[in-house]
Amino acid sequence: MAAIHITDIEAAINFWRERKPSPDGITLAPELRALAEVYALMVFHHEDEVDEVGFPAAAWAAWMAWYQSTPDTPCIAICSTSQGDDECKGCGRSFDEVQHWPAMTPAEKRSTWRRITMQDSAWRFNKYSERAREASQVRPENTPPDPAG
Repeated sequence: MAAIHITDIEAAINFWRERKPSPDGITLAPELRALAEVYALMVFHHEDEVDEVGFPAAAWAAWMAWYQSTPDTPCIAICSTSQGDDECKGCGRSFDEVQHWPAMTPAEKRSTWRRITMQDSAWRFNKYSERAREASQVRPENTPPDPAG
């Protein structure tokens, strides 16, 4: 069983706060109330993860709506596991994680995302990702790329 980390609950809460702000500064949208209850219990019990099994239905639906707004895969299309590496240099996932990704639950995927983000060693987190973002920016029309970079 995979667990959902408290930072993902916080991200889902912030997602819903932006989508459905309080009209009076006090009232919370149903999605926020559901997630806030889970969050409060985690804080009260000093837990940083909650098991996806037994997650309250309303909170699960709210969390899944946030989850579906996030990128599905950490892949950056540079897969070194296809070359025999046990861990992909591009995204940081293990060979098994890459192979079984489509069958993983949302909580398992988020757990993997958290691990590779905390490790911060995959190419997706270094200068390669910065250069890729810069290259994807739209250049003004009829302007050739600058050869000096």
